[in-house]
Amino acid sequence: MINFAATNIQNTEMAQLSNRLQRLAPSATLAMSQKSSEMKAQGIDVINMSVGEPDFNTPEHIKQAAKLAIDENFSKYSPVPGYPDLRQAIARKLERENHLHYTPAEILVSNGAKQSVCNTVMALVNPGDEVIIPAPYWVSYPQMALLAGGTPVFIEAGFDQNFKITPEQLEAAITPKTRMLILCSPSNPTGSVYSKDELKALAEVILRHDDVFVLADEIYEHINYIGRHESIAQFEGMKERAIIVNGVSKAYAMTGWRIGYIAAPEWIVKGCNKLQGQYTSGPCSVSQKAAEFAYVASQECVEDMRQAFERRRNLIVELAKDIPGLEVNVPEGAFYLFPKCSSFFGKKSVVDGFPVNNSTDFAMYLLEKAHVATVGGDAFGDPECFRMSYATSDDNIREAMKRIKEALANLK
Repeated sequence: MINFAATNIQNTEMAQLSNRLQRLAPSATLAMSQKSSEMKAQGIDVINMSVGEPDFNTPEHIKQAAKLAIDENFSKYSPVPGYPDLRQAIARKLERENHLHYTPAEILVSNGAKQSVCNTVMALVNPGDEVIIPAPYWVSYPQMALLAGGTPVFIEAGFDQNFKITPEQLEAAITPKTRMLILCSPSNPTGSVYSKDELKALAEVILRHDDVFVLADEIYEHINYIGRHESIAQFEGMKERAIIVNGVSKAYAMTGWRIGYIAAPEWIVKGCNKLQGQYTSGPCSVSQKAAEFAYVASQECVEDMRQAFERRRNLIVELAKDIPGLEVNVPEGAFYLFPKCSSFFGKKSVVDGFPVNNSTDFAMYLLEKAHVATVGGDAFGDPECFRMSYATSDDNIREAMKRIKEALANLK
């Protein structure tokens, strides 16, 4: 029974929130994760494939660096842009791994790469500016553009083009109001990776348009199954137009440490520093020392985890292709599978009539009937697909795919 009094009170309270907040949608990935956690608390055996979080523990040598930082009393406020030693370590990493030269003054460390993205959008986008976002996209990109007063402009890059936009599509989307392209490679949610040639072609389009920037989200840089990571900042003229976003969460299994960064022209870094100084200040001191050691120490742990993710990628692709009705591409990076599930729309469960009319219904059906948490593609700008994270054990992947196959067989 619906409690109309409670609903009316809730609606009245929501109406008092600021207009900017009312424009925002809640995170679908976090909502699904919360739902699966509630079911687990009720004793239901749910396999959570909704959140993009490595299941590995932070490597021991990085944890030891954090413990040492505590012992050495790194417990005071840190500089707003991050400790100089960490920014220097990031600069050396960019030189060593990406052949990109940045000074510490061109780097700003934030409370996770998510803040780094939001800082950049808030620092560069004015009300009315357009932000080009390839779809499928990470759920927060459009919301951040809206928060800044900007207008998200989506370029559809569906299953048939391996979820990657073309230079022609980008050129057609750019208008005098365009301020920024947000490009994620390797991609969340699809796992697609832009090649060097593909990035060069996109860069050539950007360079034909003054005052258009590229926010290059490279947080999955090290989870790449096709070779060396390529950055759009490498091409002549692009270092002045690109803002690289990266961090330690995915490559080093340090999601909870909350350390991300931007590498960008110094005037952009100064702007983001001004913004960050007013609403969070510097990141956690201990986390910064751990991140610094992550960058300067042996990178063997990064490769070990990458190999595990690649094995899991191969496993989940094989099992998903064995499920009638799913269309599956082979992701080249990150740890997500984004299968096409639209063949099930309009069907119902033969057991209890549970309807599946769209990808959100599809994900909810898998949660309720298979006890596997995924996220519908609606949230990512592709209503024909759904996202699964395979950042979990091989056994969990096998069991999850078994449950999904059995549950989907009951849709007619």
